[in-house]
Amino acid sequence: MENSNADLAAAVREAVGQVSDPELRRPLADLGMIKGVEVKGGVAVVGINLTISTCPAADRIKREVRAAACAVVGVEEVRIDVGVMTAEERAALTAKLREGRSRASMPFTSDSLTRVIAVSSGKGGVGKSTVTANLAAAMAARGLRVGLIDADVHGFSIPGLLGLFDDKGKVIRPTRIDNLVLPPIAHDVRAVSIGMFLPEGAEDTAVSWRGPMLHRTLEQFLSDVYFGDLDVLLLDLPPGTGDIAISVGQILPHAEVIVVTTPQPAASGVAVRSGILAREFNQRVIAVVETMSPMQLADGTSFAPFGSGGGAAAAAKLSAPGAEVPLLASIPFSTGLRAGGDAGVPVVVADPEDPAARAFSELAERLAVRPRGLPGRRLPVSLTAAR
Repeated sequence: MENSNADLAAAVREAVGQVSDPELRRPLADLGMIKGVEVKGGVAVVGINLTISTCPAADRIKREVRAAACAVVGVEEVRIDVGVMTAEERAALTAKLREGRSRASMPFTSDSLTRVIAVSSGKGGVGKSTVTANLAAAMAARGLRVGLIDADVHGFSIPGLLGLFDDKGKVIRPTRIDNLVLPPIAHDVRAVSIGMFLPEGAEDTAVSWRGPMLHRTLEQFLSDVYFGDLDVLLLDLPPGTGDIAISVGQILPHAEVIVVTTPQPAASGVAVRSGILAREFNQRVIAVVETMSPMQLADGTSFAPFGSGGGAAAAAKLSAPGAEVPLLASIPFSTGLRAGGDAGVPVVVADPEDPAARAFSELAERLAVRPRGLPGRRLPVSLTAAR
């Protein structure tokens, strides 16, 4: 009987160990969160240690652990014993998640396999953040692991566009495990924004920071936030060629850049400047995206209040022999796109058949088939001479 209980306990441990922490997205066994399993008389007692006492995913973890244990043949009842990691256990966990990197180091170097794509514009109000949010959701819908940094510190809007609010309408704040920050997840996108760190009740306060503070904030987003293993990291840059754009060029010279503009010539001419700045830091401009493009009305006529051709003009100005910059997407006017932004549900999620949603999905598909190459980058392998 004791052997039978031991075998059953081993089976339960194996089952619950495969449950993933929804924030860290790694199995509980790998994270050291299973503290013990006992089975007696068909009753399984499963001990789990949460990373912190205020873990927002606690209820989900308990629910999924219970379901996994109940699914083991021979288990009739499951009891969950919840505890919290010690300071030493948390320190070991954060060291493991950082994979040996120091707190000050950044994982998104030129050697990383994560594609870093910065979304820029010459001026505000052209829909740059809307493009970033919908592109992130569209890429995640394709199965890619996507992270998003809202680098527009003065005009942050990503929490609202992705609906990162709790049931009381408060911005969802990242979970902290000691000095490690876990970004909240919406529409399968991990996102971080300065709006998540402002004091409660001060969400509408203006962030009046200058260059050094902005640079340090960007560095902390890139080093202190644990995104996990990403396929793509998107950065929503502020409009123009100011401090943040310069810092991104200095810290992430290997990043690719998408330039967003409207069809209006006055906007596309300014948009080109953000692409020129990116090239000064050896970043590669990979595409122009045009927003507020003409939309087709029911009677077959075209509605184009901002004219047409701005995106193509910007792409032409940014192109050079051997370095063509395509107009990769034209996002038409869409009430669904506007409504989705207000509701915090990207149109690619809320209404995939909307013309704007289809344009974003096509953009995501075109970008997804252009992975970063390996030449010039170190790989995480070492060669040992044969004996």
